[in-house]
Amino acid sequence: MGRTKKKLFDLEGAVESWYKLVEQQPLLPFVVPLLLFLWAVEKWFFSLSNWVLLVCAVWATIQYGSYQQRNIVDDLNKKWMQVTLNTSPVTPLEHCEWLNKLLMEVWLNYVNPKLSSRFASIIERRLKHRKSRLIERIELQGFSLGSRPPLLGLQGACWATTGDQRILRCSFDWDSDDVNILLSAKLAMPLMGTARIIVNSIHVKGNLLFMPILEGKAIAYSFVSTPEVRLGVAFGSGGSQSLPATELPGVSSWLVKLATETMNKRMVEPRRQCLALPPEDFYKKAVGGILYVTVLSASKLSGHNLKSNGSSKQFNCANPDAAPSDNKELQTFVEIELEELTRKTDCRAGSSPKWDSTFNLILHENAGILKFHLYQRTPGSIKYDYLTSCEVKIRYVQDDSTIFWAIGDNSSVIAKHADVCGKEIEMTVPFEGGNLGELTVRLVLKEWLFSDGSHSSTNLNASSRHSLSSSSNYFSTTGRKICISVVEGKDLLVKDKIGKSDPYVKLQYGKAVQRTKPAPHSSNPTWNQRFEFDEIGGGEYLKVKCLLEETLGDESIGSARVNLEGLVEGSIRDVYIPLEKVNSGELRLQIEAIRVDDGENSRGSHTQTNGWIELVLIEARDLVAADLRGTSDPYVRIHYGNLKKSTKVMYKTLSPKWHQTLEFPDDGSPLTLHVKDHNTLLPTSSIGDCVVEYQMLAPNQMAEKWIPLQGVKRGEIHIQVTRKVPELEKRSSVDSESSPTKVRHEILNRIKETMIKLRSQVDNEESEAASESLSELESLHESQEEYLFRLETEQIMLIDKINELGQEIFNSSPSLLRTSTIP
Repeated sequence: MGRTKKKLFDLEGAVESWYKLVEQQPLLPFVVPLLLFLWAVEKWFFSLSNWVLLVCAVWATIQYGSYQQRNIVDDLNKKWMQVTLNTSPVTPLEHCEWLNKLLMEVWLNYVNPKLSSRFASIIERRLKHRKSRLIERIELQGFSLGSRPPLLGLQGACWATTGDQRILRCSFDWDSDDVNILLSAKLAMPLMGTARIIVNSIHVKGNLLFMPILEGKAIAYSFVSTPEVRLGVAFGSGGSQSLPATELPGVSSWLVKLATETMNKRMVEPRRQCLALPPEDFYKKAVGGILYVTVLSASKLSGHNLKSNGSSKQFNCANPDAAPSDNKELQTFVEIELEELTRKTDCRAGSSPKWDSTFNLILHENAGILKFHLYQRTPGSIKYDYLTSCEVKIRYVQDDSTIFWAIGDNSSVIAKHADVCGKEIEMTVPFEGGNLGELTVRLVLKEWLFSDGSHSSTNLNASSRHSLSSSSNYFSTTGRKICISVVEGKDLLVKDKIGKSDPYVKLQYGKAVQRTKPAPHSSNPTWNQRFEFDEIGGGEYLKVKCLLEETLGDESIGSARVNLEGLVEGSIRDVYIPLEKVNSGELRLQIEAIRVDDGENSRGSHTQTNGWIELVLIEARDLVAADLRGTSDPYVRIHYGNLKKSTKVMYKTLSPKWHQTLEFPDDGSPLTLHVKDHNTLLPTSSIGDCVVEYQMLAPNQMAEKWIPLQGVKRGEIHIQVTRKVPELEKRSSVDSESSPTKVRHEILNRIKETMIKLRSQVDNEESEAASESLSELESLHESQEEYLFRLETEQIMLIDKINELGQEIFNSSPSLLRTSTIP
């Protein structure tokens, strides 16, 4: 009773087969009416044989069976393809025209902006550390990869299997003349000046590998070998260009070498990049992290294999033949390297040494490469032999998790995923070179730091609101100060020496430099000193150096960089910073961002309200003779806070006359003059200094005086100093002769004339005259900078006055409206 009746005829299947049959044989609709016509003739007019209907039924049955057979074959082909992809070690080559077509559609508006932003940040970091000898400073001003995407798999793509790892291999061919990368370079001696470098075409050709890891949560990718790279470089002209648009020697090859080295170090086998595929995106930018690394043990170390492998690369010029062949006498240690930060373990004996040493390391980005170098110690010697190394890569995922991956046996991938910060990850990584043993480490990413000031350990919802809300506590970089307290040091490398040996800390932020007082000789000193810096935008790092103050000179015992992005007002960041380029040592810093109100720190607000200091260096007299011929080549070096400027050099005189005007922002800093004797080859010598007192001057009041020089037996300097406070009424009556355009053209004309004169003097081998022209050219450059600073200050004053007038008009507008509505 409960049985269901089996359908004898499937109506839906028959209808679907009919439609398919009509598609394959368009004449079929004409055959059916013909058969009906013949049936009518047979029924009503004369009888036809019964075999006609039988033939029609057989024909329909055959067509339906053929349709069902084709469906079964298609299903089997799909299942066979799935089985082939999952089990076959290598699949046939497949064409990728569809992938390139899709890439062209999404390249311009989606892929290009993301890759341009990513590559621009990588190039900016590389340019800071790698510069050509002809370039003193270089900046990235524009970056666009253009509208032409790379082509993937022109010769096809195929899947391969290595162990349990699936690998997709395809060709990569990018040939585009639509690239626009703009670089601005300040040239070094002897060229001088500025130049614009434009990369307008790029050619990269190689083979790519894609490896899905962590069950599809991320993809590791790399080039099989170093790709072929060619760049089209042009040299721009106009704008701020001070040199003709000619090619600079060696710059093109330097850029190609820089691009090739960057690829080799980041994404050429066995080095691989990782693309995380998080389920959610919280739009947060990780700018650093705190990492704890524990080197647990090594295993399968063989003295013979390690000796033969380490002979190609040695540390400290050790003789590899001195390595013992007995594994029991093998003494090794591991050096951990993260960027410029290094730490090392103690020496342990045997083929399976155990260290269990934990180190605190700092990441300065959202990714990093953790390298482990294995060294061998020769008994009875202080020399060490490099044996082999391995590395583990780290990357932040936007769901606040962390990916760790490394190269395993037979080029496989070892990947681990820490879904929350603080989770311990243990990895066993083989050493490079094959059959050289393996290293076991434990990694803990304690905390990620984000650019909006939040931390990965904070509540997720709170941090998301904080980063996206416009009313957050994170203000722009203008008007804020960075307060840094140097609290103490830990495990510093303070050597036992005879005489004075006291550690101190030097801080550099931008051009501002501060230092602590020397602490008594100790490896764990305490300073508790606080310093303030004006905040600088653009991701400027705080550079920290720890030094020993000794009798014969200071000695460095470590340095570090601190990322100051994401500081939130009202909260103190208390961190231990490990020192780089040494084996041990940490500094404890407390960092805080404060906003300077208008009513506080009036000295710091003089730049926007009280104008500038105008200093006129007129002349000097009765100076000390610093040269053997009884004369001097005097010039003045002016120190005003963190600003430093110089006058031109006056040769062979004890009574120089400069008549130079210099300007500084009025922020209340001490103004010091250092009179020096210029030497071409030898270091400059001091011939006196003095302090200019200007703080008690009234606005727009000028003081003229002769100031005796200190530190020498005789000498005076004649100066004029004025506290300039511009007023809007006075600006309106400025004579047209001092218009900005005229002053600018005058400075540029003088620079051109000096350059022409300098070239002729160099051709005629007039060394003293050329040196004087160089000093005059430096003075003209400083005059140009002062003039630009004055224009910026006047612009700020004018904007403030316009804002005040606008506020007054806004406040008085209601009364005006009421007046206008009275009938």
